Amino acid sequence: MLRSALCVIGAGLAGQVAAEAPIVATDIAPVHSLVARVMVGVGEPDLIIPPVASPHNHAMRPSEARALQSAHVVFWVGEELTPWMVKPLSALSGDAQLVTLLDVDGTVLHDFRDVAEDDHHDHDDDHAKHDDHSEHADHDDHSSHVDHDDHAEDKHDDHADYEEHAEKDHAGHDDHGHDHDGIDPHAWLDPENARVWVQVIAETLAAADPDNAQQYRDNAQAADVELVELQAELIADLNGMQARRFITFHDAYQYFEKRFGLETSGSVSLGDASAPGPARLAAVQNKVTEDQIVCAFAEPQYDTRLVKTAIERTGATIYELDPIGVAINPGADQYTRLLRALVDGYQACAQGS
Repeated sequence: MLRSALCVIGAGLAGQVAAEAPIVATDIAPVHSLVARVMVGVGEPDLIIPPVASPHNHAMRPSEARALQSAHVVFWVGEELTPWMVKPLSALSGDAQLVTLLDVDGTVLHDFRDVAEDDHHDHDDDHAKHDDHSEHADHDDHSSHVDHDDHAEDKHDDHADYEEHAEKDHAGHDDHGHDHDGIDPHAWLDPENARVWVQVIAETLAAADPDNAQQYRDNAQAADVELVELQAELIADLNGMQARRFITFHDAYQYFEKRFGLETSGSVSLGDASAPGPARLAAVQNKVTEDQIVCAFAEPQYDTRLVKTAIERTGATIYELDPIGVAINPGADQYTRLLRALVDGYQACAQGS
């Protein structure tokens, strides 16, 4: 597996005299947002995977491949989320630095689960590289967010391409076509991980670009304050959801659920969004009936027919959750808007049931 050597941050770059910001690339929109927040006032990172595409099986366009190849620094979640990126990342130039966020010390990690078959939600083998990082310095000033143009035409094209092959991709998989062991890669949905990551992002960029090191560090500290405040806001907004059970399209939300005390009854698809077979659909239908589920969450990237099948004749209502942020413009504030949008989805469930 490709892994970053974080102990030698800036290797190959620290010796350069940076007249301007390094070229930075990121994999998914939430990671792009965290990096963009740290780079406010200095530059903007490139986004490789459009929000409308699934990171599990995206096919890079030539323009995206070129952006990746020209990068000095690449931040990605890791092979567990985007195994198809391993080959293009291996072709990076020798001076480029790869930072694998799942490998960052302090990242809270959870193993893949299957709640539909195993109703135990607390796994002994879930783990963190360190305890929660709750002690951070207080800061008074908050840097302003950067606005990004809406690449509507590109998004439309990517969405059309994805819709064209998504059903075909899913048809080629069944319940036994994937290895569902190992780390659940959706770690960005725990804001405590975001707090850890922005500090590493800042130090990585400071080493690569000493001229702007203080700006990166100041931005990271301001982002940390914002993330602490965001968590307090989300805890208040989710009050009352802890007693409700629901199902999701695919099991992408356990980091969010565990951080905020939510409890799911299962998912139609497992964590890699592979298509379920008849046996799995039957198991989910049984869970919906047994747990008297009233809310099912679909995702905008995927056809809702599987979710409809799972709740057929149960009286449950379909709402929407989105772990990436399809409808949110990429930019420095995308991450906070993404988590608030998740809360909106859960609140819609609470209010409608």
